[in-house]
Amino acid sequence: MAKYILKRVLLAILTIWAVATLTFFLMNAVPGGPFLSEKAISPAATKALEAKYGLDKPLSQQYLTYMTDALHGDFGDSLKQRGRTVIGIITMKFPVSARVGGISVLVSLIVGVVLGCVAALKQGKFMDGLISVISTLGIAVPGFVICTLLMYLFGVKLRWLPTLGLTSPKHYIMPVAALSFYPTAYIMRLMRSSMLDALGQDYMRTAKAKGLSGKKQLFKHALRNAILPVVTYVGPLLAYTVTGSFVVEKIFTIPGLGGEFIGAISGRDYTLIMGTTIFLATLIVVMNVIVDIVYKIIDPRIKLK
Repeated sequence: MAKYILKRVLLAILTIWAVATLTFFLMNAVPGGPFLSEKAISPAATKALEAKYGLDKPLSQQYLTYMTDALHGDFGDSLKQRGRTVIGIITMKFPVSARVGGISVLVSLIVGVVLGCVAALKQGKFMDGLISVISTLGIAVPGFVICTLLMYLFGVKLRWLPTLGLTSPKHYIMPVAALSFYPTAYIMRLMRSSMLDALGQDYMRTAKAKGLSGKKQLFKHALRNAILPVVTYVGPLLAYTVTGSFVVEKIFTIPGLGGEFIGAISGRDYTLIMGTTIFLATLIVVMNVIVDIVYKIIDPRIKLK
């Protein structure tokens, strides 16, 4: 187990380095620079700004300097938000995105697992058909369409929920619903298929023959084995939640990290782009490592290589 964990940690570090390196060189390969959008700025002022932020140095030297500083937790200063550090922006904005994303993940897992089990236990009946229709719509309809429909129906027409900001519990309802709709639908289908497979296994017939109660059959035997594919999906789910929240935050005007990242891309704020990318990549990779370890704990039969 320890050897496997060490291997996964080393691969995680290599992945983060690869993402950071690729982002750095692709970003610098784009024509133009971060100061082109400045109004009435002279060539001398541009050169002064480039010298201040080290952008006048050779690309290889910029890369080595940046990666060395990043290893010490220093992502530099924002090129557009003068006087603010990248780590300061991330520290201030990420908790907002984490709250929305964390609630969305919990909602997706709870609702998806429960409805998936219900669909499997009610196979061929009305409830199974209804859940299948909902899951198909959730997978087929893009997230921004869900955001627009929720905003129009509950925010504009019925006026039940606020559409902008994140200042009260009511403000969370539509962003969380929009962000969790697709993963909930996917987990419902995944759980239904996995539960049907588990219910047809020999160990379920043996459990029934031993006289175990229906609850013990379902939770101790069927659910424990059927939920393994859902645990595997937690890693991609976190990745989807992190990236999908950018669109949701933009539509509902949520002051999270997503808006800062999109603004950094449009404004060519190189240091903020790099810092945010490394931070999010690290978060996703670490969560995937944790999921792999939890997967082994849930099912000891899995061989780690």
